[in-house]
Amino acid sequence: MATEQPQKTFAGPSKTVHADYPLIDNDPHFKRVIGYARTSDYAVGGLAALSGPGLMYAVEKFAPSHAGRGAFPKIMRLAGAIGITGGFLIFYQRSILRFYGATENRREVEMDMREMVDKVKRGESLYGESQLSPHMQGVAARQSRYSALFMGVVPWFNFVNHSQHGVDTAKYYQQAERELEAEKKA
Repeated sequence: MATEQPQKTFAGPSKTVHADYPLIDNDPHFKRVIGYARTSDYAVGGLAALSGPGLMYAVEKFAPSHAGRGAFPKIMRLAGAIGITGGFLIFYQRSILRFYGATENRREVEMDMREMVDKVKRGESLYGESQLSPHMQGVAARQSRYSALFMGVVPWFNFVNHSQHGVDTAKYYQQAERELEAEKKA
């Protein structure tokens, strides 16, 4: 009879990339990326989404294809689908690059601190609960960490709650402790 070997998992620190701004999270959950998006992200994504059908319409006006009555609506639907997909990817990438510290992220750093400190005060898990085993959480984290840097080739999103985000979470607990002490004194 073979005895079952315990499964080994590696949960060491993840690599961090040097950036000009502070790292918030090197593998943020999809919902956090969408929730932290700025109005400018929506505007740029919307303009990118409209550019596909807009350019196709302009080309058809200046150089008609004469493809027949039913061809142009099909082409416009395809251009619209491609435009919406591209617009969403641009919107998502602009937001997630601030998590990586690749672009200015002061607002997101403050939002992150507030969100995480509030979770600490409520006694909740910082990055949510997961139904996956720790090994599978690690696999998911390794697959999607810094994935937005390759977004133009393979769009890959993090839909898994895990605790491997490349940041020291002690800062959230320390801030929560300071705030609780200040509340007791007041």
